[in-house]
Amino acid sequence: MSAATFSLNLGADAKPAPVRIEQLVIAGWTGRDKRAVEEHIRELEALGVKRPLSTPIFYRVAVSRLTLASSIQAIGTRSSGEVEVVLLRSAGRLWVGVGSDHTDREVESYGVTVSKQMCDKPIAAQFWAFDDLESHWDLLQLRSRIEENGEQVVYQDGTAAAFLQPRELIRGYARSDTLADNTLMFCGTLAARGGVRAAERFDFELEDPVLKRKIQHHYRIVPLPIAG
Repeated sequence: MSAATFSLNLGADAKPAPVRIEQLVIAGWTGRDKRAVEEHIRELEALGVKRPLSTPIFYRVAVSRLTLASSIQAIGTRSSGEVEVVLLRSAGRLWVGVGSDHTDREVESYGVTVSKQMCDKPIAAQFWAFDDLESHWDLLQLRSRIEENGEQVVYQDGTAAAFLQPRELIRGYARSDTLADNTLMFCGTLAARGGVRAAERFDFELEDPVLKRKIQHHYRIVPLPIAG
């Protein structure tokens, strides 16, 4: 089985330590409002994007696409980030962090599964224990900002209440109440303010307003030429 090891902080006050990840899963169409999800599917169908086989749907992605880097390379200028809560099962416990499902939008229009493989998936190194968050999960806040014309612009902003609960996503994918150890799952994203678009820099964060703490990360996108 392909795997990768990352230096992560599992716990609010933990120091970086090696964590092995063997499975990377991107959960899509995870909105809690089923009517809104269906409306969005129909909108995309009108643009030629195929209807997902199920909702939610779970895409497997190469673990090598995960990165802690502050810079990634992407083909052309048609890719963009999207902030997401990430769940990590490690050493028998469930942890919560934040990442960006950076995606090639041109490829996405004709092959979502392929588009998920096209770009690196940046994550922050800090994770919190799920047990500390479950009682106030819906209050968790997700935000992203992009750099446009030299200024920081709010790109996404919302709460975890927009998505299916973590335990429901886990059951949907794993067919059990727990993820397999060494599995990391992206849990869905928010609508982009002003529409989905590319940017040179992507900042993202997860805020816990109850315990008054944040996890933050950012990265720059370096476009690679399309030679033909």
